[in-house]
Amino acid sequence: MERIRLTSPETGEELELYILEQTCISGVTYLLATEEEEEDSVAYILKEIQTEEDDVVYELVEDDVELNAIAKVFAEMLEDVDFA
Repeated sequence: MERIRLTSPETGEELELYILEQTCISGVTYLLATEEEEEDSVAYILKEIQTEEDDVVYELVEDDVELNAIAKVFAEMLEDVDFA
């Protein structure tokens, strides 16, 4: 499974996430990622905000309306995923 590393802008802590799914809506790329590869885990929805040469920058989707809409798309794509 593909992995992505994120650095928290607030704490500087690095977090490694596993990408479960990717989608593009209205030209914007979104990732569904989790902390654990095989087990139930916290899920994150990330939004691509810019590309710098070979580096892609993502941020957590925090807007509730956008988050709920994208979560519904991922739930339809992955029938066995429950966003609780």
